[in-house]
Amino acid sequence: MIELGSRERRQPPPPHIVWESLTDPWRPGGRQWLDLNPDEVKPRILRVVEPELVVWSSLWPDRPDDEIRFDIRPTEDGGCSLRWTLLTPAEAPEQAVIGRLRYRLNFLINAQLRFSFGQ
Repeated sequence: MIELGSRERRQPPPPHIVWESLTDPWRPGGRQWLDLNPDEVKPRILRVVEPELVVWSSLWPDRPDDEIRFDIRPTEDGGCSLRWTLLTPAEAPEQAVIGRLRYRLNFLINAQLRFSFGQ
């Protein structure tokens, strides 16, 4: 797998809460944060290790083999560190495409998900 992009940021809740939000972003009573664009599809869960790892299938139908990996580590203050990594088994696309995909993931994870926790 080729890494197309990655970013790590702190999230306010503990690992198990972030893990739960990533494994079931549309669960009833949960935080509704994963708003997909018309050109995106609901990700499938490919792998999980509670509460430290979630791997999604691609959000983009034109890139069906890509994967999005989430590594979750506890922090000393009770929150967690969340790293997303975009991976592909194929050749890397043009830099403009990589930039668009990275921007979108960063917005979803480090804005939408983070703001769903009130921060």
